[in-house]
Amino acid sequence: MIGFYSYTVILTYISFASSVAGMFCAMTMHLRFAVFFLAFSGLCDMFDGKIARTKKDRTDDEKSFGIQIDSLCDIVCFGILPILICYQIGMRQVYSMAILIFYGLAGLIRLGYFNVVEEKRQNATAEERKYYQGLPITSMAIALPLLFVVSPLFHSNDAFLAVLHVVVALVGILFITDFKMRKPSVAQLFLLVAVVAVAVVVLLFVWRYWKEMLHA
Repeated sequence: MIGFYSYTVILTYISFASSVAGMFCAMTMHLRFAVFFLAFSGLCDMFDGKIARTKKDRTDDEKSFGIQIDSLCDIVCFGILPILICYQIGMRQVYSMAILIFYGLAGLIRLGYFNVVEEKRQNATAEERKYYQGLPITSMAIALPLLFVVSPLFHSNDAFLAVLHVVVALVGILFITDFKMRKPSVAQLFLLVAVVAVAVVVLLFVWRYWKEMLHA
């Protein structure tokens, strides 16, 4: 078979499968589960690079494949899936769809640029990157679940949708803005995981009851 199937890419494949499951949920309006699968894909992405680097004898082809497959997966997980979720939530006006198109295009440009820069960097050094250039595309796997969890706090659906439009547009802009963002330490990474995990638990088990209680 063509391709690579070692443990170094298994989380990337799981992340992709999770995002496809999220698309099925979004299309059938099971939005809680769609956002859950988005968050789960984000959790997988947080650790796939660290796991890949534990294999010391990776060939150049394996490294290059890892870069390409990671970005291809990311555009599906954190580009297309959030667009579908946001559309199903209510971003259906002409200006809404323009924002979603911009968001997807900004993510695509960012990932293509990353592939070029990262391949050059890995050919020059074996050191791990210390900074992100621009906002990572996986940020939406944190922003959207958290926004969805706090959505019952909004007094109206229009207010929530207004904030959602701003968040999607702002995140898209930050994808292609040239600034340096320090990569999280191990402690910070685990804090992010904990925050996302709590959001996932709320989505799956208590979100509906919390929403009913707030609007009772």
